[in-house]
Amino acid sequence: MGTITLEQSRANVNLSSRTTFWKSLKYQLKEAFFPDDPFRQMSDHPPTPLRRTWSFLSYFFPVLEWAPKYKLTLFASDLLAGITIASLAIPQGISYAKLANVPPIIGLYSSFVPPLVYAVFGSSNNLAVGPVAAASLLLASSIRGKVSPEEQPELYLHTVFTAAFFTGLLQLIFGIFRLGILVDFLSRSTITGFMGGTATIIILQQFKGLLGLQHFTNKTDIVTVLHAVLANRREVGDLKKGLNPISISQLQLKSPYISVAMKAGLISGFIALAEGIAVGRSLALLKNEQTDGNKEMIAFGIMNIAGSFTSCYLTTGPFSKSAVNYHAGCKTPMSNVVMAVCIMLVLLWLTPLFKYTPLVALAAIIVVAMLGLIELHEMKHLFKVDKFDFCVCMAAFFGVVFVNMEAGLLLSVGLSIIRALLHVARPTTCKLGKVTGTELYRDLEHYPDSTTIPGVLILQLGSPIYFANANYLRERITRWVEAEGNICKEKGQDLQYIVFDMGGVAAIDNTGIGMLLEVHRMLGKKEIQVALTNPRLRVVEKLVAANFIDVLGKEWVFLSISDAVSGCRFALRQADNQDELQV
Repeated sequence: MGTITLEQSRANVNLSSRTTFWKSLKYQLKEAFFPDDPFRQMSDHPPTPLRRTWSFLSYFFPVLEWAPKYKLTLFASDLLAGITIASLAIPQGISYAKLANVPPIIGLYSSFVPPLVYAVFGSSNNLAVGPVAAASLLLASSIRGKVSPEEQPELYLHTVFTAAFFTGLLQLIFGIFRLGILVDFLSRSTITGFMGGTATIIILQQFKGLLGLQHFTNKTDIVTVLHAVLANRREVGDLKKGLNPISISQLQLKSPYISVAMKAGLISGFIALAEGIAVGRSLALLKNEQTDGNKEMIAFGIMNIAGSFTSCYLTTGPFSKSAVNYHAGCKTPMSNVVMAVCIMLVLLWLTPLFKYTPLVALAAIIVVAMLGLIELHEMKHLFKVDKFDFCVCMAAFFGVVFVNMEAGLLLSVGLSIIRALLHVARPTTCKLGKVTGTELYRDLEHYPDSTTIPGVLILQLGSPIYFANANYLRERITRWVEAEGNICKEKGQDLQYIVFDMGGVAAIDNTGIGMLLEVHRMLGKKEIQVALTNPRLRVVEKLVAANFIDVLGKEWVFLSISDAVSGCRFALRQADNQDELQV
């Protein structure tokens, strides 16, 4: 009987498959920008030009998906929901306009045109469109440093319209080029902290203005404070009738106001975009529905551009109004159309009636809405689950409260980016052992009862392996080898094999391959053989192209850790037999 070789003792890893550069590039671009394959539904239709054209248009105009199937029973639900959110949109619009330091009528304008645009381009059945408190306050704080709303009210208002235009432009570009990954840098912890801090600032402002505390000292008695509260009967003032006037010619596209508007629009638009998408997704999950984030960005972008042309300021999907829309039983975006029609009727005939609305009532509306944004339960959850996420949340919260909104946002986003870089620059590498009674190999720290293989070190490498972490991985592997070598010497053995589990390594670059070559040479000098298990296709292609597989030897690439351990044991037996023959 012939001698069985190492390569014949286990299943072979496919090392011959190659993907062309253009095919690989196409795949990477598709996964980066089109992971959801937005046009996959076209393949389900008969290959007729009309059906394909209709499917293509339906993707960009979601109204074409639900409108042809719309029924009277659905309209009954949307009618009730639309009237309900319209009743909320009126006081909220006036209140949030005050936060943005723009005339109250602008808040009503912003609940008329943008909802109509969203009904055509939006993909969420639950979102109710309108201005939001956080973006309103951020917009005001970003602009008033350069343009005073008290001294230059008309110029300030025009700058606000211009900021809405740049907000829409930013959101539209994000949607067209599918750059939602940039919005993902605003993690849940960042949004929670930022919204909580903003809500705290707004509540303090409302109470300060409501109670007139800026005129009192610490010695002011409670009777004086109560008297001031009872005597505070300021009203909204005149609201002129009529629909939105065109404001295209009022956009400030010249220096120095264009830079102010651009900065304010980009920062506040980024926050508004993240809030709107998060609200839409949260409500969709409750109905087991899905929303397309890229469609939402396009819808937000178009509605804010259209709004900037029609005397509206920044709008998105506020949580409070959207939650009311959901609980009122909305079925489709038609509820936004109903709301817009109701606001139109108010603008045409009823606005003079809101002249006598007390500012105390508007302040109360803002305070109630803001209390819901201070999510103490979410902060407690973050502290319990992930301390770093909690720190990110607190950085946003205290940065907003004690510095300013931009500082709180930048600080929390900066911490999130640092954390992401640390995950990539310090990928987790662990030593594996065999779980007793199975063929599974798991992290020894997680499963301390697992057994190790004498003379064999099994390491699981993190991903990716590239220039930013190559030195760290080389040093980490060296420490593992030294530690395992000492353990083997204590048992009177030698470390002879090291197995790298590559199953989790999704990508590797030239620097990473160079690191593996250095490690192979370093271990070779110590007479330690390297083996690889389960490398992924695109990793294998690069290892083959760089001749690393030739240096290593194809027989030392295995399908699984069990195969690799069996191969190491087989090689040990072969070596022992050779020694016996020589003796």
